[in-house]
Amino acid sequence: MKVRTRFAPSPTGYLHIGGLRTALYAYLYAKKNGGDFILRLEDTDRERLVDQAAEIIYRTLKDTGLQYDEGPDIGGSFGPYVQSDRKGLYQKYAEELVQKGAAYYCFCTKERLAELREQCEKSNVTPKYDKHCMSLSQEEVQKRIEAGEPYVIRQNIPIEGETAYHDMVYGEITVPNSDMEDNILLKSDGYPTYNLANVVDDHLMEISHVIRGIEYLSSTPKYNLLYDALGWSIPEYIHLPPVMRDKQNKLSKRHGDASYEDFVQKGYLPQAVVNYIALLGWSPAGEQEIFSLEELVQAFDVKGISKSPAIFDVEKLKWMNAEYIRALPEEDYIKLAMPYLEQVIDVEKFDLPLIARITQQRLEVFADLPEKLAFLAQMPEYETDLYNHKKMKVTPESALVYLKEANPVLESLAEFTESYIHDAMMELVQKLGIKNGQLLYPLRIAITGTAVTPGGAIEIAALLGRHETLERMRMSIDKLERELGRV
Repeated sequence: MKVRTRFAPSPTGYLHIGGLRTALYAYLYAKKNGGDFILRLEDTDRERLVDQAAEIIYRTLKDTGLQYDEGPDIGGSFGPYVQSDRKGLYQKYAEELVQKGAAYYCFCTKERLAELREQCEKSNVTPKYDKHCMSLSQEEVQKRIEAGEPYVIRQNIPIEGETAYHDMVYGEITVPNSDMEDNILLKSDGYPTYNLANVVDDHLMEISHVIRGIEYLSSTPKYNLLYDALGWSIPEYIHLPPVMRDKQNKLSKRHGDASYEDFVQKGYLPQAVVNYIALLGWSPAGEQEIFSLEELVQAFDVKGISKSPAIFDVEKLKWMNAEYIRALPEEDYIKLAMPYLEQVIDVEKFDLPLIARITQQRLEVFADLPEKLAFLAQMPEYETDLYNHKKMKVTPESALVYLKEANPVLESLAEFTESYIHDAMMELVQKLGIKNGQLLYPLRIAITGTAVTPGGAIEIAALLGRHETLERMRMSIDKLERELGRV
């Protein structure tokens, strides 16, 4: 049997990290085994639908390289791939389940259900439907349907015994039937719930392996009862450990945790995000941590999936993203950095390859660039105490002396390039009999207003150019003279 996996998100907003990891594992398993990866949209929860969410899902999967073989926007032999477009299918199978005694019509009102829940809570019993409508005769059911009375179709789960199945990660899973409720299969509006739709669609689309979150581990037995009732083969199951924000809290878009789109907007590379989430709950053989998507396909093995929750570590993601940034060709780095550079500077006025050289090896995420390079656009206000640096033996007094020595040297340069500035400053260091830092540290502050910059004083002076560098030097010298009482 050909391996066929599916990713079946609900189009209710941006794709969350946990959802993307599920898609990734489904993709990796299919491709590792020469199979097909299918995208299906489960949009039966009509109240939670979000406009454009489907387009976000398409774009995210394509941006991350998770190309699906069949899906709503590309078609395929098993479509439609949107559940609302398959609505007519589910009524048929729900009624077949009724005929086989595996489901029944329920006419209970919201008021009765609320009263039942209240009674259960007062008795300290887990709220559960009491099979009240299962005793209705066929004649009464038909009469009430013809009268236009609203109804749902509920699954008829045995009261006694237990249902077991094998999961490829968690092994044998057994659930007492008494722990499961007669969930609704078909709602009063004719739309199926997940309980029915995922079974029908997975069967009709010939899904061989269902890969999804651990939250479905204990409810899978009730889906298997539907497979059995309809006489269908049960797929293989691979349930995934949760992705946690910390030891107590699960990562969740409902609680405002970052989506894939959030990370991209912050300047994380799609390849880095995919690489990182692949390792959230799965351990490859060996010590390798940086993987291309093709390498992940070759390395992926279900045996490496952990049963324990995975903690999402943003710092580890930053480290990995930095590794990917450093490996970029200069041209690609500049192209990716451009939207962030344009937030703070006129890119046509600066040497972009030089900016790349001083920032690329120090950058973790592109969104940090505007803050790191803000001094290029405008000289910030700063305190002269910033010139104090014990290790470099620099004080505001010594800084003033060395800056006044450097100013005419910079002013007289034939060409204001990095090499000319470097040679002139090194010659001045020798002439003054001081160490490099005693000159370059105050020079950096004088032209940037900060002690920490992506590049050194020489590179920054070259970036700023002659006029801007000398203007900032003049302002900083004047500032020191005023505050030291030398004027």
